[in-house]
Amino acid sequence: MTILVTGATGSVGRTVVEQLVKRGADVRALVRDPAKANLPASVEVVQGDLLDVDSLRSAYAGISTLFLLNAVVPDEFTQALIALNLAREAGIERVVYLSVIHSDLYVNVPHFAGKYGVERMIEQMGFNATILRPAYFIQNDLTIKDVITGYGVYPMPIGSKGIAMVDARDIGEIGAIELVRRETTAAPLPLTRINLVGPDTLTGTDVAAIWTEVLGRPIAYPGDNTAGFEKNLRQFMPSWMAFDMRLMGERFLTEGMLADTGDVTRLTTLLGRPPRSYRNFAKEIAA
Repeated sequence: MTILVTGATGSVGRTVVEQLVKRGADVRALVRDPAKANLPASVEVVQGDLLDVDSLRSAYAGISTLFLLNAVVPDEFTQALIALNLAREAGIERVVYLSVIHSDLYVNVPHFAGKYGVERMIEQMGFNATILRPAYFIQNDLTIKDVITGYGVYPMPIGSKGIAMVDARDIGEIGAIELVRRETTAAPLPLTRINLVGPDTLTGTDVAAIWTEVLGRPIAYPGDNTAGFEKNLRQFMPSWMAFDMRLMGERFLTEGMLADTGDVTRLTTLLGRPPRSYRNFAKEIAA
């Protein structure tokens, strides 16, 4: 049988696909533009999206396991519910869903609350699922590397409570591991949730110190100005998304984004190595 990967050309989805191929799985990828997909030759690439019912029905034909990843968009919740309803219609019971850590805590943040709603649907409809709950993606900071190197500041308002940042490559690898685990078992496996975190819990000051060390010059953390963060984001993203990100930042300041006891040990066991660190990411960027 075949595993279908949605969101297959993004940073996480592409890693999922590559890791599945590495593990000898039969992979089908749902993409908007096959001509631009640039995926491994063995991957079956099909065109469609999560709001196109006909394309989803076609993509689901012959599928045994689904990796559901949908982007932060205004209709993200609708996309996920349609995808899951059609999966049920197609007889697909094995699912790995990319949610977010603390989706049940950050209740006022739109893309967190939407993912928590999807988690509840997965559970109540009885899917045999792994729900992946990643923390803040380390690779989010690729968007601000020029600010760090050019202006000497780390501008993300991540606060002083601490964020257990995770490398997107580790997210994708764990996704593939869970897909293969569910695909290859004869009996359905119970629903499970996995927090995806990095090995360190970092504050804004901690991250600035890492960049200071790696770059060999002072990098400052200017503080927790979420209003200014929203204003800057509005220069290159829609206002609704910038506000969503501001709300997330405000919860960083009040709650942090912390791993649970045992999360790092669990991920180390699954990966066969420790999760990648922010320091290593910074060194890669600096190099």
